Amino acid sequence: MPAAYTNPGVVGYMPMPTAFHYRSLFLQGRPRHEKFDDFWCKHPPMDHVHRAKIFAPFDALAGFDECIDSKRVLYEEKRMLSESEKDELNEKFQLLHSLTHSGRAARRNKPQAAVTYFVPCSDEQSEWYHRGGQYKTHIGTVIRVDAGVLVMDDRTIALEDIAYIDSS
Repeated sequence: MPAAYTNPGVVGYMPMPTAFHYRSLFLQGRPRHEKFDDFWCKHPPMDHVHRAKIFAPFDALAGFDECIDSKRVLYEEKRMLSESEKDELNEKFQLLHSLTHSGRAARRNKPQAAVTYFVPCSDEQSEWYHRGGQYKTHIGTVIRVDAGVLVMDDRTIALEDIAYIDSS
């Protein structure tokens, strides 16, 4: 038993001040109730499962943290590519198209690429809505390149939104 319970002149681990207002109450100790007395019947001990629910985290404003985090996203304007960058991208598009011109060729070649593309801002409350966005990079297997789109794994990316392709 800790010293606080064995020494009546101690509150916690500090000496009890002489003018301690609750001295008599403290010296009585913790209340003890007999099983099935009036107090115990009105207030039975709570099992551990229900007691743990009392102290579970509570999010009073559901979705508030996500809303705040969305405001921290840094947006930028879409960059205009130079002619040399456009030519380089067109060469890579043609190479990827030749590797994936049919489903059989795509399954056989399985071309891997890292594609950096522009994603417009979709937050209607943001000042960047319809004005800017952010660049994201997706690494995966190219399935198809045609009709103005590049299909990778589970994404369809418009060719006009692609800024850079690193293919192997």
